[in-house]
Amino acid sequence: MHSANHWGGSFEIYNGAAESTTDDEKSRNMEWDKAALQPQRHHLDETQQSWLLYRQETKKKKYVDFGCIACSHRALKWTLYAFVFAVLVILLPTVLAKTLPKHRSKPSPPDNYTLALHKALLFFNAQKSGKLPKNNGIPWREDSGLQDGNGSDFSKLGLVGGYYDAGDNTKFHFPMAFAMTMLSWSVIEYSQKYEAIDEYKHARDLIKWGTDYLLLTFNSSASKIDKIYCQVGGSQNGSRQPDDHYCWQRPEDMDYPRPSRVVNAGSDLAGEMAAALAAASIVFRDDEVYSEKLVRGAETVYAFARDLGKRQPYSRGKPYIEPFYNSTGYYDEFIWGATWLYYATGNINYIRWATEPGFSKHSKALYRISELSVLSWDNKLPAAMLLLTRCRIFLNPGYPYEEMLHMYHNKTELNMCSYLQQFNVFNWTKGGMIQLSSGRPQPLQYVANTAFLASLFVDYLNATRVPGFQCGSKFIPLDVLRSFATSQINYILGDNPMKMSYVVGYGTKFPRHIHHRGASIPNDKRRYSCTGGWKWRDRPKPNPNNITGAMVGGPDRFDRFRDVRKNYNFTEPTLAGNAGLVAALVSLTSSGGIGINKNSIFSAVPPLYPPSPPPPPASLELLNFLSPTARALFIVLLFLKFRFRALVYTSLYTRYVHYCATSGSSCYTVHSSKQTVALLSYQCKCLWEID
Repeated sequence: MHSANHWGGSFEIYNGAAESTTDDEKSRNMEWDKAALQPQRHHLDETQQSWLLYRQETKKKKYVDFGCIACSHRALKWTLYAFVFAVLVILLPTVLAKTLPKHRSKPSPPDNYTLALHKALLFFNAQKSGKLPKNNGIPWREDSGLQDGNGSDFSKLGLVGGYYDAGDNTKFHFPMAFAMTMLSWSVIEYSQKYEAIDEYKHARDLIKWGTDYLLLTFNSSASKIDKIYCQVGGSQNGSRQPDDHYCWQRPEDMDYPRPSRVVNAGSDLAGEMAAALAAASIVFRDDEVYSEKLVRGAETVYAFARDLGKRQPYSRGKPYIEPFYNSTGYYDEFIWGATWLYYATGNINYIRWATEPGFSKHSKALYRISELSVLSWDNKLPAAMLLLTRCRIFLNPGYPYEEMLHMYHNKTELNMCSYLQQFNVFNWTKGGMIQLSSGRPQPLQYVANTAFLASLFVDYLNATRVPGFQCGSKFIPLDVLRSFATSQINYILGDNPMKMSYVVGYGTKFPRHIHHRGASIPNDKRRYSCTGGWKWRDRPKPNPNNITGAMVGGPDRFDRFRDVRKNYNFTEPTLAGNAGLVAALVSLTSSGGIGINKNSIFSAVPPLYPPSPPPPPASLELLNFLSPTARALFIVLLFLKFRFRALVYTSLYTRYVHYCATSGSSCYTVHSSKQTVALLSYQCKCLWEID
């Protein structure tokens, strides 16, 4: 008997010497299962089979069967690990970002234009009249002019508030309204920049301070008015009576009469006030009640401007206005005010008036007169035409406005060409300042306004990816015009032969003897009389109070500047001048990004093309009524939904039949031997058929 071999074979050694195997083969064979060397294979019993089956099943459990695929345990495990790791990698940064304290990166330092802009806005705080807010930020200023407009029949507040115009204590409403329009325009175009430099709320507060006051100057709750207050205070040249020019007093100490001047005609004043209120209504679009109040006031005062009986300059025959703010016309304000009212209301009548050929003719808008390309408190033409060019660029209203808009666009480009030194339209100082006022004093206000227009026009074209414009046969890249704008503002900020900043408080060298009553008299709790303040006027020492941000009148045509308080042509700042400076600075600053807010100004403008009327019912009667030629044309027009914007003219020598494609219209026949007719009318789609 042999011992049992539970691994499937006997321990009996097969005697195969006759096979003549070698010693090596015998040695190898000993390592193998003896049963494997048997020439015959024994059948396995059930126990042995179960052992083999058990081993196979054990191997199969090393894999996981998902039905369509089998995966080993090890591969599945690493797949799960990888999935968990990927989830952690994706979610962990998000969780950490929300839970860990935030460390904001340090913002880049503001550019020079931003630094100057912060200061230029403060000038308006220093010019405020009335009961000042606690956060006004000018320590040497207090409440003033609280008795202004006593007896006004429009408001219980009288005429308290608003802004003093310059270094005196007069409130001129014409340049004040222009300043508010310019501030509003800059906020509308560059709101994102104001927000980025944290001046958005400040700028809006300044605008509201002005527009609240302008609403007091006429009966803004009425639908029709017959008078407007044009100024408070003032003086006549050569006056020896106590008034705003004879006296040298802080506004807080004024004790002389301050008459409120009223006009019963003045389209220029009314048109500018309408522009100011309408532009501000866009700024305050988020305050529906106040915005609507501004719009109502703007429409009321513009109706006053258009009244045939009111059409004359507001300053005519007024000795207390003409020497200071004499208006030379009012048709530019017609266009200017109508344009802003169109943007504020979307009322198509206003763009119709803004593009009225008669207004253009009487204002000489399209004349090649260099002085008319200079924006100022008196001449709004270049600004109005630029605003209408904006309408053409971004809205393209087409007929019937396209002809005038196209001409205004061309004239705007000519204005921009005239600002470039290479075309020799204006003289330039050796130091690099363009002489827009023909060498007259106080040039910087015109320089700042023009820099703003040039910079804004560049941004308009950049927004439409237009690389430049034509000056005759010469193409001008936008960088050239932008360089002009920056060079002029840089001149104001100190890049000039005097190496002096003409903005108080900006840089290390700036004027110290500003022609300004409030800044030149210390707030030492002493009251100086009308003539008692003269000693501060004539004092050779610098002003005790810096009127930060004030842009002075500027140098002469030889780039020379005299820092003398009594010489107002050099050292007096103005409200209108600083408004232009603010607008130019915000257009040039790179803080908060570049470019304009393209669509905010159009928020009230409805689609210029009304929905097409439904096509007439294509009944058998109508189709049968038409001739085969007209029927085919009718079907083609319906299929293509064809729209005509312009009139198409043709000469007809035979009988014509006019079919109007509006519901309920009747057809009629036109007989003529020769006649010019329209293929499609503006009001309704019409078909013409040659019979």
